[in-house]
Amino acid sequence: MPASLDLLNFKRLDPRAKLPSRGSAFSAGLDVYAIDEVRIEPKQRFLARTGLSVAIPEGFYGRVAPRSGLAVKNGLDVLAGVIDSDYRGELCCALYNSGDEIIVLPAESKICQLIIEKIITPTAVWADDLDATSRGEGGFGSTGQ
Repeated sequence: MPASLDLLNFKRLDPRAKLPSRGSAFSAGLDVYAIDEVRIEPKQRFLARTGLSVAIPEGFYGRVAPRSGLAVKNGLDVLAGVIDSDYRGELCCALYNSGDEIIVLPAESKICQLIIEKIITPTAVWADDLDATSRGEGGFGSTGQ
């Protein structure tokens, strides 16, 4: 039986895990919680555990994104944010402290958000030519500041 698109199934891998929640009725992402204290020195990375696994429906993927308040106030960014629909391991969040101060968040803090997005999965093939566009080969900064 196909998964309901109204429900997202999570499995508790650790008794400290908290079910992700929405900050408001129309929030795009589910807030995800750390099970341990998060302490990140300036310009360092940290892999935060959630104690959860998730079953993302086929045809979708999960994007792990920063929480805007932590990003603006603390310089906390999220790295490597794709969760494929066939992954069933622990959902972890790769965090980066881009600021100049140590970031300390207690256990059970909201550390990132999980956004479920629809995808297409075309097959990669070689082509002798690609269709022309007005932009052409213009790269970084080619369309203005």
